Amino acid sequence: MRTAEELKARAIGLSDFVDYASGAVVSKTLIDKKVGTLTLFAFDAGQGLSEHTAPYDAVVQILDGEAELVIAGKPVKAGPGELVIMPAGVPHAVRAARRFKMLLTMIREE
Repeated sequence: MRTAEELKARAIGLSDFVDYASGAVVSKTLIDKKVGTLTLFAFDAGQGLSEHTAPYDAVVQILDGEAELVIAGKPVKAGPGELVIMPAGVPHAVRAARRFKMLLTMIREE
């Protein structure tokens, strides 16, 4: 696997860069800086992230499959090529009725 440094100045096929694992959520951090992070996720069917809050805005971009998000108690479905902005401080959860991949961009304030 390539390191984050080896990824710079290259084209990366995001959907192919993280693999599904049976019964699991797989994550791969591409960038982790003081101002924000980029993290790829692959969720197998039935997997998810329980409700939580984050102190910063987060953007979920769906790469493959369909995500089921719940933001402030409201369900939101998103498919390939769509993105969802999750506001800072608002409870949210992620669930995979069927497997999907996403890129999470976390933007931190200074």
